[in-house]
Amino acid sequence: MPTVLRSHGFIFFFYSHEPGEPPHVHVDKGDGSAKVWLENMTIARNHGFKAQELSRILTLVREHRTMLLEKWHGYFGNSR
Repeated sequence: MPTVLRSHGFIFFFYSHEPGEPPHVHVDKGDGSAKVWLENMTIARNHGFKAQELSRILTLVREHRTMLLEKWHGYFGNSR
């Protein structure tokens, strides 16, 4: 479970085994957990984050999208 970014208390990471999934990042903070698609920067799922937190998560994904995609492809390869 590689952590790829820590910002504003949020932890952004990949699960090491998710075959066939498009590029995405998981985000945890406290009791909240979300999954964000990196290609279109949308929330795939949310458990416990409020709208304001989701907005902040999407802002951080937007700011770091290039790096997150590079890390995704570096970890999983370009076939996903």
